[in-house]
Amino acid sequence: MKREVVGALFSFALSVLAFIPALHAQSSENLDQVLVENRWAKVTRADYEAELTRLPPDKSLAAQARAAGLEKDPLLQRRLALELDRLHAGLQISKIEEAAGKAFDARRPQFEARARELYLTRRDAYRVPEQVAVSHILFDTKKRTKEEALKLAQDTRSKILAGADFNEVAKQVSDDPSAQQNGGRIDYFDKAKMDPAFGAAAFSMKNAGDLSEPVLSSFGYHLIRFDGRRPASVRSFDEVKEAIMTEERARYIDEQRELALAPIRNDPETKVHQPEIDALITKVDGDKAIKGIPPQPK
Repeated sequence: MKREVVGALFSFALSVLAFIPALHAQSSENLDQVLVENRWAKVTRADYEAELTRLPPDKSLAAQARAAGLEKDPLLQRRLALELDRLHAGLQISKIEEAAGKAFDARRPQFEARARELYLTRRDAYRVPEQVAVSHILFDTKKRTKEEALKLAQDTRSKILAGADFNEVAKQVSDDPSAQQNGGRIDYFDKAKMDPAFGAAAFSMKNAGDLSEPVLSSFGYHLIRFDGRRPASVRSFDEVKEAIMTEERARYIDEQRELALAPIRNDPETKVHQPEIDALITKVDGDKAIKGIPPQPK
């Protein structure tokens, strides 16, 4: 048994080693190509190919376990059987859910009618509050004193009133990092989603182009230019239909899964052998436990 396992591993290693030159020939010029990245790290083509040449630890450990004959142990055989049962149960659940999803999709027009009924009965859930759009310039009070920030805001406001382009000035002086890309523009937002002082100032403005006095928020002083307003409204059915359908599809699948499981959970033939279960429980004497005396077997 051991010789067979070692031979198989050796053959696999040779095949991997034989594959390496081909990999190198195909991609030696693209080893720095980035395949996946986030703000902390990148995975390059070289990383990917290096992983291909590694033998997965699980493969080696499984081979060692078989070589040692662990699967012959009765207790381990039972554990393997239980794991296999869990796998089969999971596969059966997946099959039930897949069938339910297909059934839902096949009856989509019927469920769309249901979605429209739901929309009409809960229109308030799709209500969008009044929103405004603004542009702003921030003078951060963590970088300077409040007095200094206020003076900068007042001087900048004078420049804008004298004709300077607000968004260009924002790119030059705003302490909001996003201003470099968007010129300080903030797309339509709800009042509740902003700093209270900032929101109150923005929603109190009336005409596009109006420029606020310096507004102190928890971030610092802002100059706010009013860009537009959207009145409160209710989103149309077409806007929310897919979201409702996604919810209904998930609900339908959940229902079908529960319908399949209910007869099992409520099977009248199920018997609980309570005495045998109680016999597995070791009763502990509190006083003896405190004194460190182990419980005695029955």
